[in-house]
Amino acid sequence: MQFQAGKWTVGLSLVVTLSAIPAIAGAEDVKERYLIGFKEEADANTFSTQAETSENQVDVEILREYENLPIINAELTEEEAEALEAEASIEYVEKDVKMSAMQEIPYGIPQVNAPVVHEAGNVGSGVSVAVIDTGIAQHEDLNIVGGESFVSSEPSYEDLNGHGTHVAGTVAALDNSVGVLGVAPEADLYAVKVLDQFGDGYTSDIAAGIEWAANQDIDIANLSLGGPIGSPVLEQAVDYAEEQGTLLIAAAGNSGTRGIGFPAAYENVVSVAAVDSENNKANFSSFGPENNIAAPGVDTLSTYPGGQYAELSGTSMASPHVAGVAALIQAANPSATATDIRDTLQATATPLGNQEYFGSGLVNAEAAVGR
Repeated sequence: MQFQAGKWTVGLSLVVTLSAIPAIAGAEDVKERYLIGFKEEADANTFSTQAETSENQVDVEILREYENLPIINAELTEEEAEALEAEASIEYVEKDVKMSAMQEIPYGIPQVNAPVVHEAGNVGSGVSVAVIDTGIAQHEDLNIVGGESFVSSEPSYEDLNGHGTHVAGTVAALDNSVGVLGVAPEADLYAVKVLDQFGDGYTSDIAAGIEWAANQDIDIANLSLGGPIGSPVLEQAVDYAEEQGTLLIAAAGNSGTRGIGFPAAYENVVSVAAVDSENNKANFSSFGPENNIAAPGVDTLSTYPGGQYAELSGTSMASPHVAGVAALIQAANPSATATDIRDTLQATATPLGNQEYFGSGLVNAEAAVGR
């Protein structure tokens, strides 16, 4: 059978005897979508053909006929559907149920207690978060409201690497029944490209990206990047952002040894270490007295260019968990300063032990927002 669509009048002389189906004219009888499964394809053909040619006026709107399946998709009232179920030639009549794409919640989101905050109505609305990284790719799971590129060879802030898009999803992947969920799903994302398609960037570009975010009055800026050596220019940019009220959150580094990278090591930046799903220190996570807080960063599932999703590991993946929680704090307390949010993050973290490994402990959205 070929696909057909249309409204036919079903009579009383069909092989599928419809005499039990009342022709009720009341407009209050709501028709819904049903799937009618026939025991033989010939019965489905007969139903369709006689529905088209019958002169009796019991309305059945046929929506679809399947080419190789003895099934018809039709609109029926509940009473009509019940009557059809009794017919000998019909195998079943079932409602045409809606299905939805499945959303997966990465383990790190409940690990930092973000869903509890979401259920209370706080999803980060009205808070701006800059992802200072390789840019952000267009993705159905991300709300990118603006941005800028400081990489001269790549004038668009579109992500050609994947790293920035992954980071962005952990911060704010939408709660839209597809893909994954971010810590602050309604936060406004700004793509600030300072690293090229190979994941490399100059200190000057990173400083320019930080300055841009501060000048745009961005609330939170995530820097999942770093290097082993500091720079007066980078430190000046960090201090400027602090003065302008932009909270900077950065990855501690992936050396697995003692020594926090820059800009995370600066006093005016929240340095984030990585833990696994059991809150154990990630073996790659850099450590030292500058570490402020910890977050999940092992096998983190998030958005990726091309409408895809991918698992990545690193303190780069831990940092955006903290940036997302900072956005939730800001949403709950719009007048909170960058210093207020930094202090709240650390004061409400769940202690994990060695402060050089974990700082104040695991970031805790529920405790932070409820403080």
